[in-house]
Order: sequence, then structure tokens, then C-alpha cells
Amino acid sequence: MEELKPVKEGKVREIYDNGDTLIMVATDRISCFDVILNNVVTKKGTVLTQMSKFWFDMTKDILPNHMISVDVNDMPEYFRQPKFDGNSMLCKKLTMLPVECIVRGYITGSGWASYQKTGEVCGIKLPEGLKESDKLPEPIYTPSTKAEIGDHDENISYEQSVDYLEKRFPGKGAEYAAKLRDCTIALYKKCADYALSKGIIIADTKFEFGLDEDGNVVIGDEMLTPDSSRFWPLDGYEAGHSQPSFDKQFARDWLKANEGHNWTLPQDIVDKTIGKYLDGYEKITGSKLM
Repeated sequence: MEELKPVKEGKVREIYDNGDTLIMVATDRISCFDVILNNVVTKKGTVLTQMSKFWFDMTKDILPNHMISVDVNDMPEYFRQPKFDGNSMLCKKLTMLPVECIVRGYITGSGWASYQKTGEVCGIKLPEGLKESDKLPEPIYTPSTKAEIGDHDENISYEQSVDYLEKRFPGKGAEYAAKLRDCTIALYKKCADYALSKGIIIADTKFEFGLDEDGNVVIGDEMLTPDSSRFWPLDGYEAGHSQPSFDKQFARDWLKANEGHNWTLPQDIVDKTIGKYLDGYEKITGSKLM
């Protein structure tokens, strides 16, 4: 069987061209601070793919998505190998809109750093007296430009997102910008409310959208995974400091605390990291990964 090569390779995912569709494979690679680590985190790719599937299924009433199937039997023969089972998704091809649609329901990370300096996050004025990890009165939409691998995404204002999209899709900038903002907030609210009922706070997340062959805006990429979102346990949540999370925070914290790591984690940190991913998946979906 001839080996297929991905047409695009991200830090974590590989994309294969399948004629009029794409196959997205979430690998078990892990990246921190925009660097791919030397470790493999077994099952991580499956968690990302299956969690995206869960949310895509749940949000079809708000907006269609690009998922066709996660069953390798629906894919070319090459993908019917154990290494692709569970972590691969057959998708519609989209013309991607070049904006990362970030929504923040709580103040943390770079948003908290910015608020401490200016009282604003990405140019949006917030109430005075917020503490780190506080819930915001309403979720805020803070788009950024989509950078090439190796570059950093750049935060832009909503008005800049209109201009940015208008340059690339003349006559459609305002319409697309408004649709992205409104869908991002609607998706976040529905999913964050659901997650809260399962004991998980979704502090923030990012979505990516594209256009299908009929020009409709569709959700693409991944959705509400621990790689694209901050998940915190509701149990023990209190504002005033950073929160433990269901993602690669273990890995990030260890790298920050240990110099000379050469981008390699000890096995116990890898085990704790995948433990967090699996725990988050099971809490949200109510099922265990096989």
C-alpha cells in the first residue's frame, strides 16, 4: 500500500487531500510555547478528534460544520491502520476565513496581563476591580489574525476584522465579521453552559470558520478541545489566582520551572498531561475512550 503524504502539517495535525474532501489527523504530538516537544502523548489525538465530534454534533442547530465522518471505513484504505483509528476525521473542503475567533468568558492568561496594565482586553474596556480568573459580565469576542507556522497570531479589534476580511472578500467584510462574532459567542454560550453542568468551566476558546461551496459560513478545524480552549474544574474554582486546567498546563508549568529541558518532558509529566485530557473528555462526553 502506497504511503500517503499530508498536504499540510501543523504543529499537532496533518491534513491529507482526498479529492473533494480532506482527512484531518490529530497526531499525538504536543506543542508548548509554539514548539513541538520531543514527547508523544498517547491517545491525545483521539481525545481531540472525538471531542470535536461531540461538539460538532451538539451545535448543528447553531451552525453547520465540516465533519463528514470519524469512521476510518469511510476513508481510503490507507487510513484503515491502527494509527489512524479514532484520531482521523473526514471533512468537507472549505475556503477558510483567515481570522481566529477567540471568545473569553473569564479573565485569564494574556487577557489578565493586558487588563492589569490598561483595564482593557484587546481594546475592550472591562469593569474595574476584576480579579484573576473572574467570570466576565458577558463573554467578549477578541479576534486575531491567523499566522503561518512559526509566526505569532496578532490580536485585532472587531473593526479591524471587518477591514481584514473585506480586503480578502470584497463586499463581504462586514457581513462575515458580524457572522463570525455572533456565531462565536452563540457557540460558546451553549457549550459553556453545557460544560458547566458537567463540572467544567470553559474559560476561553477559539473557533475557525470557513465557507462551503455554496458560500455558507461553516465551522472548520477543531472545536472546544483542550488544545484550543482552557478547561477548568468547577470543583475548587475561586477567582483571585490561576486555576488548574484539563490541558497541557502541566507540561507548560514543568517547562517554565526547569531550564535545560531541551523540549523533552519526563514521563510522569506526560502521563499527568494525558490523564487530564482523558478526564476532561470523560466529564464532558460522559463516556470513556476505548
